Amino acid sequence: MIRVLLILLVALLIGTGLALGLQYDLGYIRVSFGNYLVETNFWVGLGLLVVITLLIQLFIGLVRRMGRSGGAVKGWLSRGNKRRAQRRTTNGLLALAEGNWPRARKLLTTSANNADTPLINYLAAAQASFECGDYDGVEELLRRAFESTPGSDMAVGITQAQLQLAGNRYEQALATLVRLRKQSPNHPFVLKLLKSTYLKLEDWKELARLLPELKKHDVLPESEFHELQRQVWHNLLETAAEECRKRRQDDPGASLEPLTRLWDELPGYLRRDEHTIKDYARLLANLGDEAQTETLLRKVLRNHWSDELINLYGRIEGQNPDEQLIMAEQWLKDRPNNPELLLALGRLSLRNELWGKAREYFETSLHLRRSRETLAELSRLNAHMGEEEVSIKLMMQGLAKDNSLPELPMPKA
Repeated sequence: MIRVLLILLVALLIGTGLALGLQYDLGYIRVSFGNYLVETNFWVGLGLLVVITLLIQLFIGLVRRMGRSGGAVKGWLSRGNKRRAQRRTTNGLLALAEGNWPRARKLLTTSANNADTPLINYLAAAQASFECGDYDGVEELLRRAFESTPGSDMAVGITQAQLQLAGNRYEQALATLVRLRKQSPNHPFVLKLLKSTYLKLEDWKELARLLPELKKHDVLPESEFHELQRQVWHNLLETAAEECRKRRQDDPGASLEPLTRLWDELPGYLRRDEHTIKDYARLLANLGDEAQTETLLRKVLRNHWSDELINLYGRIEGQNPDEQLIMAEQWLKDRPNNPELLLALGRLSLRNELWGKAREYFETSLHLRRSRETLAELSRLNAHMGEEEVSIKLMMQGLAKDNSLPELPMPKA
């Protein structure tokens, strides 16, 4: 209330001052510009000056507000672009999931500049371009992805390697992955992709070097790792055996050093693996060193029984066939009803020209298990012993078994 009274008092004083001032003639104001001349009373001129000053201030304020509203417009337009980019990105990803590759590439590429995560747009667009068969487009989009986001080299490189592998461009994928491994030697996914690439290239030596890293960083489940390890060393053994075979073509007395040296380099786990032992023993036997094969199998079977290995033991000829037979007969004491061991004993008896014993072993094995292999051995032995009728009957049984023939009535001879 007091403030209002003060304002009224000041206004009255100013009004009174102006009224008294207007009674005096303070002269006039003359303004000349060009051919024009303007004259006015002092008080009118002062009023015009005040009005002009107020108009100038109003104009400056208006300009400032327009400038501020222009920034708001820009912000509004920017937010609109981002919303549209987000919509187009979502539609592009949906098109990618639906397999509409051209639409996905277009939507993802055109919205990348205004997207929150342009890297995702470009990588997904590269995938769509790959599906369209445009490999040059893939490289261009990957380049844009790299440039769009600092520190994206690993993500872009992994995507590039995956697309190269999917396109059967294994050499290019290998070059990409070797570069990535230099940047991050222990990256699990890079190691896994390297494993796949070496498998495609059948580069068993490099895979063997990679195996310790795969195990160290738990890149593969244990069962898958052991299977891969077995596959790698199996192929390395085959390669070494082929090298020995070529050597012996030029020099029949050449040693089997490449193969035996590789066997010594095998991890302990594989030197106890019956499948790997069988591979190595079979290769030794095929290269003519059946004596070393027999020694190896005898040592293994003494400590670790395997039906597959005893089958192979019965097929090879050691330095002393009679000792080989005696050893197998000792194993029979612990396994009297093992059909594979009985089959092997029959074959070892044949090597020692013990025809009756061989037939007895074959018949016992056949009684325990109807095996095509045992049927064939017994049939062959009977034929050479002059019992053609029995031999033919066994052969017919084998044929019926092999072809799963049903039981049907037959005419009598």
